Amino acid sequence: MCAERDELVSILQNNPNDPSLQQRIASRERAQVVDITRDLSLLKGVWELRWSSSSKPWLRQTDVLENLQALDPDQKTGFNLLRLRGPCGVIGCITVQAELSVVSSSRVEVRFIKGGWVGPKLYGFGQLKVLRDIQQSFPAWLDITYLDSRLRICRGNAGTLFALLRRETIQLNDFKDQYES
Repeated sequence: MCAERDELVSILQNNPNDPSLQQRIASRERAQVVDITRDLSLLKGVWELRWSSSSKPWLRQTDVLENLQALDPDQKTGFNLLRLRGPCGVIGCITVQAELSVVSSSRVEVRFIKGGWVGPKLYGFGQLKVLRDIQQSFPAWLDITYLDSRLRICRGNAGTLFALLRRETIQLNDFKDQYES
């Protein structure tokens, strides 16, 4: 990998509020032609949102909230998860489940199907979950503009730019077992 990409990953890890990030991310987007039909396996895994152009608090990186996305393109499923960082994260999280479809060499269609709160597992009761079906009139989409084994950059249908880093410490199957309905 090149030094520019490694520096971007380091800044996303250590200083996600760095004012140079938007420019650095745009530079990475120009550096690669993505073909997710060829590199679909790179999407699979758990990713953490480290930077976003959105002003919405649930779409921004913060020191308090962990914003994760689990993608399993082989199973055509995805999960967004928002939880408190640290030990308080075990009390529960907000999750949204989605069906994924690759519709072009760079676009993934996202149809949200269920969302709500997932709580802790309680002895004798199982896991507490309050999930509802989502009635989505049309699918959302993400254009994947940069993708490698560690870094993913994408643009959503509302124009938001996202930079995510792979979380090697969280296994996709463990994640799905805990948060899938």
